[in-house]
Amino acid sequence: MFYHTKRLQYFTPPTQPDPVYAKRLQELIGGSFGEMTVMMQYLFQGWNCRGPAKYRDMLLDIGTEEIGHVEMLSTMIAHLLDKAPIKMQEEGAKDPVVGAVMGGTNPRDVIMAAMNPQHEIVSGGGAMPADSVGFPWNGRFIVASGNLMADFRSNLHAESQGLLQTIRLYEMTDDPGVKDHLSFMIARDTMHQNQWLAAIEDLQSEGFGDAVVPSIAYEYGKNEHAYQFWNHSEGQESAEGRWAKGPSMDGKGEFQYVADPQPIGPQPEPPQPDPRLQSTPMTPQAIQKTATSKPNIIDRVVDAVDRITPGGQE
Repeated sequence: MFYHTKRLQYFTPPTQPDPVYAKRLQELIGGSFGEMTVMMQYLFQGWNCRGPAKYRDMLLDIGTEEIGHVEMLSTMIAHLLDKAPIKMQEEGAKDPVVGAVMGGTNPRDVIMAAMNPQHEIVSGGGAMPADSVGFPWNGRFIVASGNLMADFRSNLHAESQGLLQTIRLYEMTDDPGVKDHLSFMIARDTMHQNQWLAAIEDLQSEGFGDAVVPSIAYEYGKNEHAYQFWNHSEGQESAEGRWAKGPSMDGKGEFQYVADPQPIGPQPEPPQPDPRLQSTPMTPQAIQKTATSKPNIIDRVVDAVDRITPGGQE
């Protein structure tokens, strides 16, 4: 059960409308690393969590917090769009460059060309579940695998990219209200990165995860290749990295730098196509007319099923 509290977690209104910035801010709502993504990612991870209760509770805590962040950004976008075209026309008339444009072009058209037209046409001056170029938010952005170590690493990645984008947007505005508002979100994303680092450490200390996820990889993998770094580009600067020498990060092997990796497998010989597919075979002699080709195994099975099922020939 969810309850909505009408007060926002934090909010400072902008000092003036800015429809162009509102378009940019949509990225923090519906972008691939936006608040809708982390909101749904954390909630589904929590709902699917089968581990200790503290992890499930923590995931639902942060997932619910992110719902509030979507509301905060939606409110900010609504304020940035409020009376924006009229206000921007009035301000534009005072600017000599825009004033020159106004000599032959409707200033409102200039403004609308820079803002998201869907903010006026579709949402009526409100935020949308979409990114900064109008692409709708997609559930395929989220990760909820059921493996907490894999999920928490994905969460750290999402918060790192999300904070990076928020910082960039912070530096794209001079509006003190917007900056103050984003400062709160920057602080929360800072906490969330620390949170996931702590959660990853917690999982490892309690035996729920290893450096490599999943740990069954050690049983299934050809471990003689598990710690080799293959140099697949010109130059050998990559040999200077931590990944190329010394103990592996999981403590189970030694990194080895392979300067000139060679293929291990054979040269493939592709299987020849079924003549009925009319694909090009290896030789012209292999081309056969469809009528003379024999039915493949799938056709034979289907024919057999047809004969023994109601409506069949037998």
